[in-house]
Amino acid sequence: MATTTLTGATFLDTVQGEGIVLVDFWAAWCGPCRMFAPVFEKASDAHPDIVFGKVDTEAEQQLAAQAGITSIPTLMAFRDGVLVYAEPGALPAPALEQIVQAVRDLDMDDVRRRLTEQTSQPTG
Repeated sequence: MATTTLTGATFLDTVQGEGIVLVDFWAAWCGPCRMFAPVFEKASDAHPDIVFGKVDTEAEQQLAAQAGITSIPTLMAFRDGVLVYAEPGALPAPALEQIVQAVRDLDMDDVRRRLTEQTSQPTG
């Protein structure tokens, strides 16, 4: 499956859906982004059941800011609408495969329970 270009208009609908969505925040002028692009593309072919989205941070500056992107490339992983991974840096193929497998292996009931516990704890 090829990658999908995500914009401010399509981002939330894409990442809030069911299943796994990986998002690569990148820019054309970024050397590490250009190194990571073929790794991301190849992974999208190997995992047709996963949505692989790309956000051009130059064209989508507001979206990148809202997502808290401070360094590119940054990879985000969502599962069933929950952000489960976000790290900057160009990953080699084996590391990306490990992330894909880790996201697949998540117990989402446990993840949601932990999120609920975190948000319900008093601050102070």
